[in-house]
Amino acid sequence: MLSVEADLDLMRTLSGAEFINLFGKGKFPQFSTVDDHLGQTVVTAEPGRVELAWTPTEKLCNPGGMIHGGYVAMILDNAVCFASASTLDRFIPQLTLNLNIDYLRPVAPGQTYTVIGTNAHGGRTRLVSNATIVDSRGKLLAQAGGSTLPNPAFK
Repeated sequence: MLSVEADLDLMRTLSGAEFINLFGKGKFPQFSTVDDHLGQTVVTAEPGRVELAWTPTEKLCNPGGMIHGGYVAMILDNAVCFASASTLDRFIPQLTLNLNIDYLRPVAPGQTYTVIGTNAHGGRTRLVSNATIVDSRGKLLAQAGGSTLPNPAFK
């Protein structure tokens, strides 16, 4: 693991997809504990596409025993932001401008889901990406479309 200063220097030299892949392999420290809390792991990234594995636990459940919709929104938002960032010549964290979510089926705790983010429109100031959550049988549980902005604090 590198120092924070070395991490930032290296981050400025890697493409978005390269950084996301190395981040997923644990080569960079997490920016926060959100990934651990959420149960998210980066599987792979290429320009315009990311795949996450998501294993939500019971601590993310609503009173009905299913994963709370806010956490479903959070993982979809992460996939949208990663998909947008994966298209850039260098990694820049994304700020969400809007996120539209369709909840199609309940998400149960203790299972691993596949979350795919794809970029629909690249750009320097506004990017548009989509994300889906599917279960182990390939059934679509939720989907989202959103637009992001490269975080100017990292430019």
